[in-house]
Formats: sequence, structure tokens, C-alpha cells
Amino acid sequence: MTSPRLRPVIDPSPEVEELYERGGLRAPDGSTLNIFATLAHHPKLLKRWLVFAGHVLSKNTLTPRHRELAILRVGVVCNAPYEFGQHYVIAQRSDITIAEIAQVRLGSTHPNWTPFEQALLRSVDELHHESRISDETWATLATEYSDEQILDLIFTIGNYHLVSFALNSCGVELDEGIPDMLGQLH
Repeated sequence: MTSPRLRPVIDPSPEVEELYERGGLRAPDGSTLNIFATLAHHPKLLKRWLVFAGHVLSKNTLTPRHRELAILRVGVVCNAPYEFGQHYVIAQRSDITIAEIAQVRLGSTHPNWTPFEQALLRSVDELHHESRISDETWATLATEYSDEQILDLIFTIGNYHLVSFALNSCGVELDEGIPDMLGQLH
């Protein structure tokens, strides 16, 4: 896609402006992130989705490392440059190296992943392709995760699929300073 189907809302409604101020939806330079400015076309959806997204991103039971590995893999399987680019930056603050981020593109079979990390990444692929986690992958996840954590993993993967579908369909452009890392890492 060469241009956005939905351009970011430049002059948001007071309801959306309040969400921006309350929700930390701004980039470090104070600008509004393109994802939120695009979703501002539907203020009620944005408001309700932010509650769930807030849980997934910062209040769930996964470690930041595990959460970000899963989100990066979603960015890969959904071919979502915006999602991958944003989380490329976040992942580096979550105990994930640039080399590991590159390995996420290759999936769960890379030899440097632990068996648990392989299952974590495989769960993204299985949910994407089969709409379920296999018994083998579930059993491996259950060696370290509680039922609550497995549910948080499933809902994290599902949320970022939904987000990737919206980003890709709306043609949301990368924010200033976020490189297209999905296309650059090999």
C-alpha cells in the first residue's frame, strides 16, 4: 500500500483528546502515534479497545521478554511493519537483543531459543495457521506457565493479530523515527 486508506485524525474530538492525555498515547516527542490517530476515526472503539490493550501490554502476567517475543512474531506472521517496528524498539527495553529480534523472523526452530521460547514462538504460528495451540506446545508452555499465563499469552497473540489486521488494512504508516525493521532484518 502506498498511502493510508484512513489518514490519521489531525484534529481529534475532545473525547479522543482526553484519551490521548490520560492514556499515554503519545510518542516521546509529544506527537500522537499513528495507530491511535487512525483509530480516532472511531472514538468509542478506541476507548473500549484501550482498556483491553492496556491489560495486554502492561498488566498481564507475562514477563516483558515473553510478551515482546510473542508480539514480534505476530508482526512477522502478519507481515505488519508498523507492529514489528514499534515492538522492535520496545523489545530492546525488554531484555531482548537485536540478534534475538532477527531470530524471531526465523521462528521457533532457531537453535538459540530455549525449548520454552520455541514453544512460545510456535504458539504464535499455531494460532495464526491452525487457530489453536497444539497439545505438544501447550504441554511445554505449561511447564513454566500457569493457566492464567497461558490465557494471557493467547489473548496477547490475539490482540496483536487484531491490531495487525487493522494496521495493515488501514495502511497505517510508521511513526517518525521508527524504521521498517521487518523488511531490514535477515
